[in-house]
Amino acid sequence: ICALLFASLYILCHFIITHFKKHTDFAAEHDDEDAAVNRIALGLCTFTLAVALGAVLLLPFSIISNEVLLSFPHNYYIQWLNGSLVHGLWNLIFLFSNLSLVFLMPFAYFFTESEGFAGSKKGIMARVYETSVVLLLLTLLVLGMVWVASAIVSNDAASRQSLYDLWEFYLPYLYSCISLFGVLLLLLCTPFGLSTMFTVTGKLLVKPRLLEDLDEQLSCTRLEEAAVSRRI
Repeated sequence: ICALLFASLYILCHFIITHFKKHTDFAAEHDDEDAAVNRIALGLCTFTLAVALGAVLLLPFSIISNEVLLSFPHNYYIQWLNGSLVHGLWNLIFLFSNLSLVFLMPFAYFFTESEGFAGSKKGIMARVYETSVVLLLLTLLVLGMVWVASAIVSNDAASRQSLYDLWEFYLPYLYSCISLFGVLLLLLCTPFGLSTMFTVTGKLLVKPRLLEDLDEQLSCTRLEEAAVSRRI
């Protein structure tokens, strides 16, 4: 079930990205190597978008599945919509979200920008080696900065030792920080989006004339009628 859901999301995200991409992106007109690199980057971005869409739809899916189970408690064909499925989906989304955030998206960016080390043979593997080295150096740089910041904030041995516990503490913390940043960005951009939406809607729709003076309109209409009668 998880594989079917993810495959559906992946196909949907592939159509979304290919719909909004430029015509010259991911094209194989000039160089087969660049086209292969762009296709790999497209696959990584599609995978990440599918994971993000799954994270967004996880809460509505759990609510709807719970309501369906409460409405049909004795139906055999919908018993797979249970808490175990939601828990398994959450674990997979949490795993792939951290994987996409830490590895896949930086790898896709550096992979499209890489050209291979100087003196090495040109090809896909040369770009993979350069991207892996750059990503490894970036990871070491970020971990070193976190280590120094943790040592400055709390100067004890326990804080330094806790840096080794990446999976149980720092990856969930990173996931929560990125989620908080996304929520703050949403709260910042939503008022501007709503104001723009109402501005565009006001330009497209005809405003109702509720506060106009009908007596004045009637007098203007009588004057126009009298003028036309005199002309005739």
